[in-house]
Amino acid sequence: MSSWASQRRILYGGTIVVILLVIAGYFFFKSSYKAPTCFDGIMNGNEQGVDCGGSCQRLCQSAFLEPIVAWTSVEQLATGSYNAAAYIINPNNEGEAYDVPYHFVLFDAQGEQITDIPGTVHIPPHRNTLAFLGPISVGKRIPYKAFFEFTGAPNWQKSADTLSPLSIMEKKYAEDKFGSSLLVTIKNTNVKPIKKMSVFVALSDAGGNVIGFSKTVVDGIVGLSSIQAPFTWPTNRNGKVVSIEVLPVAE
Repeated sequence: MSSWASQRRILYGGTIVVILLVIAGYFFFKSSYKAPTCFDGIMNGNEQGVDCGGSCQRLCQSAFLEPIVAWTSVEQLATGSYNAAAYIINPNNEGEAYDVPYHFVLFDAQGEQITDIPGTVHIPPHRNTLAFLGPISVGKRIPYKAFFEFTGAPNWQKSADTLSPLSIMEKKYAEDKFGSSLLVTIKNTNVKPIKKMSVFVALSDAGGNVIGFSKTVVDGIVGLSSIQAPFTWPTNRNGKVVSIEVLPVAE
C-alpha cells in the first residue's frame, strides 16, 4: 500500500514539475521571442532573402532586372556651360530606386578628360527617365562626348506607378533666330491631385539620334486639370526635330 502511495506522490509531483516547466517555457518564449521584421538582419518570416522579398518593402537583388542605359549625351547651354544626360530604361514594373549613385565623365575631341562629376538619380517604377546633370562649367574646353556609369547598385523598393493618370495632351515645338522652345501640356485624368514632379524631354531627328534634352519641375496638377511645362534652348535645330519624348517623374 505504501509503495502505491509513493508512486502516486511521484506521479503527481512529476506532473506538477512538467506543468511548471511548460508554464516557465511559455513565459520565457513570450519574453524573448521577437516577431520577424524586415530590419532585423535575419532571413525569417516569408522573406526570400535577408530583409528582402516576401512581405518586405525592399526587393531582393535577384528579384529585379538591371536598369539599361540607352544613350548618353552632352549639350551646350552657353560658352563654357553644358548639360549632360543619360537615358535610363527601367524594365521593372514594380521596382523603384531612389538616389542611385552615378558619375558623368566629359571628354574633349582628343579623348582627354575634362571633368568627372558625381550625382544621383531616381528610377521610377515602370518608367524610363533621364539622369540629368547641369549646368556643368568647363571653362574654355569643349566637351565632345560624355561617359555615364552607375557607381552603386540600386536599392530597389516595391512601388506602383503614381503617375499612371497622366496624359500628354500636346507638344508645341518652335524655332526662331534666338533658339528653340517647347510647351508640353500634361493632363491629370484622375480626381486625385498629383504632387510635385520633374519633367524631362528628349528631342530626336529622323535617324533617331538625340539632338536635345532638358528638364523642368512642376509643382503638381490638381485632379482633372492640366498644366503646361515650358522648355527653352539657345539652339536652333533647323527643323531637324521629328520626335519628342516626354518623361514625367514624381519627386
